[in-house]
Parts: sequence; C-alpha cells; structure tokens
Amino acid sequence: MTDETVSESESGSKPAGLAGDPIEFAVMTEIGIISQLANNLFQSYLPKGMTVAQFSVLNHLLRLDVQETISELASAMQVAQPTMSSTVRKLEDKRLVELIHEPDDRRIRRVAVTAAGAKSRKDAVAALAPMAEILRQNITTTEWEAILPSLNRIRVLLDQQRR
Repeated sequence: MTDETVSESESGSKPAGLAGDPIEFAVMTEIGIISQLANNLFQSYLPKGMTVAQFSVLNHLLRLDVQETISELASAMQVAQPTMSSTVRKLEDKRLVELIHEPDDRRIRRVAVTAAGAKSRKDAVAALAPMAEILRQNITTTEWEAILPSLNRIRVLLDQQRR
C-alpha cells in the first residue's frame, strides 16, 4: 500500500491532480482547493455584511502597514480597478477605511484603515476561533511551522511572476 493510498483512505479524499501530473501541479491544485474551501468557510465566520474581498483589503493594508491607492490595491489583489473601487467604497461606507489626499498631489488619494477597520479585522480573526480550534486539534503547531516557510516561498515566487 502506498502513502498516497493510505492518505486517501484515511481522509476519504482523492489526492490533488491526476496520476502522472508533475508534483508542482498537484501541490498548486491542492493549494487552489484549500483556498476555495477556506474562503467559503471564512466567509461564514466574518461579521455580517463583510465579504472576504473586503477583509482581504483590510488585512493587506494592516499586514503591510501601508496606505495604497485604489490602483495599487487592485494590482496587489489582482482585480480590475472598478472592482477595487467598489470594494473600497463599501468599506468607506462602513467607515472601515478612509481616502486620504496626498499632500503633494491632491488628485492622488490613498486608502487608509480607520480604527474601526482595524477593530473589525481583529474581530473577524477572533470570530475564526472555532475554525482555528478544529485545525489545531488535527494539525500540530510543529506541522504548521514546518509548512509555513515553503508556502511563503511559493507565494513570493508566484508574486514575482505576476504580469
């Protein structure tokens, strides 16, 4: 019995990809499936009225500790500028972000997270506690720590390949 067979029978799930697929493709397929499942589950834990896209904007700005233009955000999130404008407008309506004019060029406005936006992001993360506990019960801290550097390297490499 192969490791793949054991893994499949234990989890009740087929491995990502097809037999003979390059390992890189299988890993990327697995990451894609995980992303879809995580986003859908994550959406169910977010505060009412907040979307994953809105949370992602707050998280991005807070994680990098930056203020960005809508164009910069659209590029970072890999969405069209009108899509990002809509997302930012909804966050602004909820007073979770504000648009700040550049001092040197008033035509340029940067998106800044408000105190309410930072609190909303913190509350959303706290609301994930039940999901985090399920993960913690099934995957050890050592396993999380072991996989994180590889996932980070994949993210950086993919980010460098963006067009």
